[in-house]
Amino acid sequence: MAGSAWRSMLSQVVRRPVLSAASSSRGMQTVTLIPGDGIGPEISTAVMKIFEAAKAPIRWEERNVTAIKGPGGRWMIPPDAKESMDRSKIGLKGPLKTPIAAGHPSMNLLLRKTFDLYANVRPCVSIEGYKTPYTDVDLVTIRENTEGEYSGIEHVIVDGVVQSIKLITENASRRIAEYAFEYARNNQRNSVTAVHKANIMRMSDGLFLRKCREVAENYKDIKFTEMYLDTVCLNMVQDPTQFDVLVMPNLYGDILSDLCAGLIGGLGVTPSGNIGANGVAIFESVHGTAPDIAGMDMANPTALLLSAVMMLRHMGLHDYGQKIQTACFDTIRDKKVLTKDLGGNSKCSDFTAEICRRIQDLE
Repeated sequence: MAGSAWRSMLSQVVRRPVLSAASSSRGMQTVTLIPGDGIGPEISTAVMKIFEAAKAPIRWEERNVTAIKGPGGRWMIPPDAKESMDRSKIGLKGPLKTPIAAGHPSMNLLLRKTFDLYANVRPCVSIEGYKTPYTDVDLVTIRENTEGEYSGIEHVIVDGVVQSIKLITENASRRIAEYAFEYARNNQRNSVTAVHKANIMRMSDGLFLRKCREVAENYKDIKFTEMYLDTVCLNMVQDPTQFDVLVMPNLYGDILSDLCAGLIGGLGVTPSGNIGANGVAIFESVHGTAPDIAGMDMANPTALLLSAVMMLRHMGLHDYGQKIQTACFDTIRDKKVLTKDLGGNSKCSDFTAEICRRIQDLE
């Protein structure tokens, strides 16, 4: 089941409302590569080697996105990084650290705001051969990515009292609900569950839930349910097979998507895609920078590699994505060459080389 589920999951994992110029070309296609920090450069190098072995028609344009202060003192990503993304429309990103400095923004949050990456799509499907307490997970979390508690609106009321504003808008709620239902329909999914706490936050979550209900009226072929966040968490760890597509506001999505990743083995094997307006999309590994093992050839590149497979599907390069995915999963199932976190003792370079070898054998 797991193998076929992954093939289905990654085949149409994201919907492109606008066809990018890069993806419309039959030749080499440019992708903006953001290696990131810590182990980011190592796993990015691994992905590039695997893409080369698969002869994927990708031209990498490497950029650094560490924030700088622009006119008026506002934080922004470097102009050359923004220009690259504006041209390519497609990005692949390793893990980023946020510098510990007064006023310095979260780099991931800054990227989402810069490119209006409104939908985070994270498929969680059990991987054959990688043992976890759950063997038949097959679900997708879709997270509103631009507002909620992560809007960054905070202030001190008086000394010792801080207020953080949760921003929920009608437009953003409708947009993410429409995306979730379109995703379900395009990927032959049966149901969408809206995750909320409208019983407590009656106005904010109430607005989100109302928009989900309104959108659901236009998708009678998709079963719609609504469930409190705490109930979802309880039911998820008891029986994840009852869920299909879940859509939720920002903070809930951040928490629940990581919980779901834990069901299939952790963030090290979980891909992720961020879909924005005007055809922009950035695919990423969502694990940390792991500075304790950076430069030691111990990192596991699977999450970034599977995110890159999502990217290839998104660009219409299905055969290349399938070839890389098959080689990756065959390597994991064989259990002979695995990094430490996957249960083996091999180096990142050995794991990468084994995937490359299997790709060449598929030729």
